[in-house]
Amino acid sequence: MWVYISENIERVFIRPSYPSTGAPFLFVRKKDGGLHLCIDYCKLNSFTRKKRYPVPPMNQLFTVFNVSTIFVKIHLNGAYNLLRIKEGGEHLTAFRTKYDSYEYLVITFGPTTAPASFQNLVNDILADFLEIFVVVYLDDIMVFSSYDEEHVKNVASVHQRLRDNNFFSKASSMEYLGYVVSSDGLKMDC
Repeated sequence: MWVYISENIERVFIRPSYPSTGAPFLFVRKKDGGLHLCIDYCKLNSFTRKKRYPVPPMNQLFTVFNVSTIFVKIHLNGAYNLLRIKEGGEHLTAFRTKYDSYEYLVITFGPTTAPASFQNLVNDILADFLEIFVVVYLDDIMVFSSYDEEHVKNVASVHQRLRDNNFFSKASSMEYLGYVVSSDGLKMDC
């Protein structure tokens, strides 16, 4: 816990919060063995006005794969942390430890408005690529193509656009939203 807190204070993602209140939290083990902080924002979300921006249904995302044979998934590393919380609203994201409370300065997972705000931003950045050779679901971007040369160009275009907007990514092939995607179709990633 202290490693997480000190690293995130150093990165200016969190700061001490006063008074010492906040949501409860716990750490959950990730697939790779690392830890993911989970904060219970149920109370905050119960009185938050919901931002209305459509996050696409998964079945609509998968329909574009029927005509493609080459796929790569681009995961935006720490992407939510690139979006600053509106000044004055930081205290709403507070979480408490046994000894202190901290609040986020950047968007984190949990607040009900975070996914819509983030989806809106990424869709704006990649607007002219959407459903031509890109589909986006929050911080996962799938680039799809039918030919090698076309795919190299498409992936390079997406990476450049992301870099131009200070987003950093990690590309991997095949797995997308819990499914393995290939020219043979979709299969659950079990």
